[in-house]
Amino acid sequence: MTPRLLAAALPIALLAACASPPPPPPPPPPPVGLVEVLERPAERALLDGMRAYDDAQYQAAEAALRRALQTGLKSGRDQAVAYKLVAFITCTSDRMPQCEAAFRAARGADPAFALSRSEAGHPVWGPAYRRALP
Repeated sequence: MTPRLLAAALPIALLAACASPPPPPPPPPPPVGLVEVLERPAERALLDGMRAYDDAQYQAAEAALRRALQTGLKSGRDQAVAYKLVAFITCTSDRMPQCEAAFRAARGADPAFALSRSEAGHPVWGPAYRRALP
């Protein structure tokens, strides 16, 4: 480089070196607590549906689970759980097309959705699951 060109480039290089670094990334959002989640109508309905299912109150469970799905569960995994329980209920009440549709919806909500080995071996909903999700 010629001395003249070097003299012209030096101030530009010094200015570039003085440039401020990029700002740090924003902090992650605070974690969402259980109390906050349960204040959401859809998540509350899911919990109500799961409790009713565990208490063998299948009609109430199905209503609550469908309400949870219609109200807009945010998590795909939560949606899959709701659809799975709806599938179990509809299978055991001999509504096989709805049962298979619920299994397909569960997989659509959560691509990793799968029944456990014992659930998949159930004599009523196991075959419907295999038909719906080959």
